[in-house]
Order: sequence, then C-alpha cells, then structure tokens
Amino acid sequence: MSSSGKPATAGRGAFAPFAHWAFALLWTATLISNTGTWMHEVGAGWLMTTLAPEPAVVTLVQAATTLPFFCFALFAGTLADRLDKRRLLIVINLVLTVVISLLALLVWQEAMTPLLLILFTFAIGTGAAFMAPAWQAVVPQLVPRDTLKPAIALNSMGINISRAIGPALAGLLIAGVGLSAPFALNAASHVVIIAALVMWRPVAAPARRRHAGIVVDMATGLRHVRHNPAMLATAIRALAFFLFASAYWSLLPLIAREAEGGGSELYGALMALIGTGAVIGALLLPRLQNRFSSDYTVQIGTGGTAAALLIMALSSSPAALMSAAFLGGLSWIAVLTSFNVSAQTALPDWVRARGLAVFLMVFFGAMAAGSVIWGQVATLASIPVALVIAAAGLLAGIPLTRRFIIGQGEAMDLTPASAWPMAPALSDDQPEDRAAMVTVEYRIAAADRKTFLTRIAAFSKERLRDGATRWEVHQSVENPELWIESFHLPSWAEHLEQHERVTRSDIDLQKELRALDSRETGPVVRHYLRAE
Repeated sequence: MSSSGKPATAGRGAFAPFAHWAFALLWTATLISNTGTWMHEVGAGWLMTTLAPEPAVVTLVQAATTLPFFCFALFAGTLADRLDKRRLLIVINLVLTVVISLLALLVWQEAMTPLLLILFTFAIGTGAAFMAPAWQAVVPQLVPRDTLKPAIALNSMGINISRAIGPALAGLLIAGVGLSAPFALNAASHVVIIAALVMWRPVAAPARRRHAGIVVDMATGLRHVRHNPAMLATAIRALAFFLFASAYWSLLPLIAREAEGGGSELYGALMALIGTGAVIGALLLPRLQNRFSSDYTVQIGTGGTAAALLIMALSSSPAALMSAAFLGGLSWIAVLTSFNVSAQTALPDWVRARGLAVFLMVFFGAMAAGSVIWGQVATLASIPVALVIAAAGLLAGIPLTRRFIIGQGEAMDLTPASAWPMAPALSDDQPEDRAAMVTVEYRIAAADRKTFLTRIAAFSKERLRDGATRWEVHQSVENPELWIESFHLPSWAEHLEQHERVTRSDIDLQKELRALDSRETGPVVRHYLRAE
C-alpha cells in the first residue's frame, strides 16, 4: 500500500499504445504539428517583444491564444459530438494552413503590427479551439480502455517533446533565417496532420436517431458536467491550478529578456527545458501513478510548480532559471496528465467531446484570465512580485480544493448498459420533438424512507446528466408509502437517446433503488408528452 492509500500495481507498459497503428500514425503526425505550433508560439511571443515590449501587451499574445478555447470550445465540442470527427479535423486543418501561411507572408514582408499579430493569434487560437475537443475525443477510438491512461500520457509526452524541440528550432531559425521561418514551418506541419487524417479510416460510429438543436445539445453537455461529480471535481481542481500556473507561461518571454545575458536564445532554452522536463516526467509518470493516486499526483505537481515560480522570482541567473524551467516541466506533465485521465475516464462516449470541451474551457479560460492578471500585476508591481503571488495561490489551493478528488471515474464502468425496457411506441399523431415527462412510482416502507431518499437523491444526478432538464420527487399525502419521481426532457427523441446513455455504473445504483420497492413487480414507470 502506498503512502497515499493506493495499492501499488504493475500496470501495462508505458509504450503499449504504439502497438495500435492508428495511434502510432496520429501520434507521429501530432508530434510534427505540435513542433510547428511551439515554434509558432516562440515566434509570436518574441515578435511581440520587438513590436511592443510592455508586459501588458506581451501577455496579450498568450491571452489571444487561449481565449478562443473559453469562447468556442463548447460549441466545437457539440459539433464534434454531432459530426464525423475525422472530416471535421481535416477541414479545420485546411483552414489553419491558409491562415498561418498568410501570417508568415506578412511577417516576411515586415508588414506585421501588434494589433495584426493579436488578431492572427486569436484566429489561429479559434481554429485550435474547434479542433481540440474532436482531437481529444478520438483517443479512446485509437486504443482499448486498458491502455487509455498510457495513451493520454504518451500524447502529453509528445506535446512536450515538441515543446523541447520546437522552441530550440525556433530560436535557431529566428537568429539564422528570420522571424517568418517559424510561422512558415508551422503552416507546413498542418499539411502533415491532414495527410495522416486522410490515411486513418476509423470504424463509423452509430448514427444518432435525431439531433436536437445545437443550443439544446450544448445545454445537455453543460448539464452533464454539472451533475457528473467526477468531471465537476476535475474542472474545479483544474481552475484552481491553471489560474495561477499561467503566470510563468505568460511572463516567460519577459523573464528571459530581463535575465542576466537574456535574449531569444535563453527564451528558447527555457522553453526547451520545460519540454525536456515534461518528457522525462512522462517517462517517470507510470511509476509515480503506481505508487500514488491521481489526486496525490496533482498535489505533488502543484507543489513543484509553486517551487519553480519561486525560483524564477528570486533569481535572474540563467542557471537558476533553467533549473526552474526543468522543474516546471516535470510538475506540469504530472498535473496535466492526471487531469486529462480524470476527465477522459469520467465521460461516456455520447458526450465525450462536449465534456472535454468544458474541461478545455476551464483550462484555457483560466490560462487567458491568468495571463491578463499576471501581466497587469507585473506592470503595476514587478515580475518577481507577480510570480510570488502566483506561487502562494497554488499552495493555498491544495488544502482549499482537497475535497474535490481527482480520478473518481477510473473505477467506473461507463459502457452503455442497454438494460432499460424498450420505450412505448408513439402513435402517428404524436411527434418525437414534443417535450416529454417520465414518472416512476415507488412504494417504500416507512423503515426504508431515509435510505430511499438518500439513494434517489444520488440517482437524480444520473437523470440530469443523461438528458433530463428537471427532476423532482413527491410523497403522496393520502398514502405516505407512495412516492412519485418525475423528470422532464426537451423531447421524446431525447428520452429515446436517454435509454442508450445509461451506463453499467448507473444500473448498479438503480438496482439498489428498485430493491427498496415493497412490491414484487417493482416500481411503475409511466410516460407523458406535453399537450399541444
């Protein structure tokens, strides 16, 4: 037994997902694309320091990159749950190739301005925001569930290998070729992603009976997260971490610029060391996860990130900054991978893209807000003061968010149970788009009343996260043993979808609830449509 209370387990090999060719293909293409993205990030950050070196302006580049995720990720996730994810990803990458190529051309022509750079960064961030939910949602299609955790870790490792390679290449290209070179290579990297997606031929997902309006589907996704305890805990902990951890990402160009002998080479080296630390962290992560729970791993990573911020605040020597960057990379991969695994394992397939979109909204919304906040703090006070305050916030968040446990979904079976009886057929004059209500009548002995109310309150979350918009339970006045549970849905078609969304974990709880009914035949279910 580990010090965190989790039994040590051997687990499967960290590189087992590479045995699946589709994962290996898309991982390699993503590695190339992410290398281009990190070259782009370094190029944009450094370009802004040459155009407008004020902290409040430089940090707007980071904010413009991350803000689109907060604004558009839920809409993008809803599209990904409705459309063919592969085709959606191909179209988005085609658009990004064109936009980034135009940016490279303008930089080459020396026609770039601070406003134009922010607008281009926002446009590219918007494309990335539409791509991210679909991209993350396809990971479970590439590998079996028992290799999902190492697959997510390998994805994170790939991003950080790119982070190690990309900034170093960007520094060399900026110094040797010019500022337009990182942007041009980033555009070319998206062509590689398009080619990989064309080669990948996934098994077609079963078609939904009917799509509700996109706003209704977005609301369903938000409701699912709100009533999914495992996913809600992940989102809250992520907000508490990323709001403060964003400080060193947004201020790093200025930290490198003001360090002893600082410049673009040091900035590239710091970014590369963050990536190197993250790669080594990804290789060590399976051992850490075998010894500690995901929740405790996040606490360790949060403490490491706070330590990295304090080192950056207290020293301007390149050696100290490099050690802090390496520690920051180690800590970042531990936290980010734990959050990603927690989110993936908390979500069933039917709402996966929307649920991951909410996680991305929290991630990038916190990063965007943090970038603006820490840029203003650094302008009004100083960069070291901003870093110290951010480190204090990270440390304070550990005890304050402790009750929101990470990794709750890892022990849950979210495969569809297909256990509900078939819903009654509608008559010809009863359309599927009419609002519906379902009631369940229970007969509960007085001695079981307290247990019943506890279990049905827990089960109400299943109703609400699987499509219901309202849930209530009432007790009969004439017969106190009679209880009526009712839940409302936006349409009959949504109720039919609800039948297919119930998971095996939900059924276990439902069986416990049904066992309390004193009748041999069990609870009585009735269905209603709203009158015209």
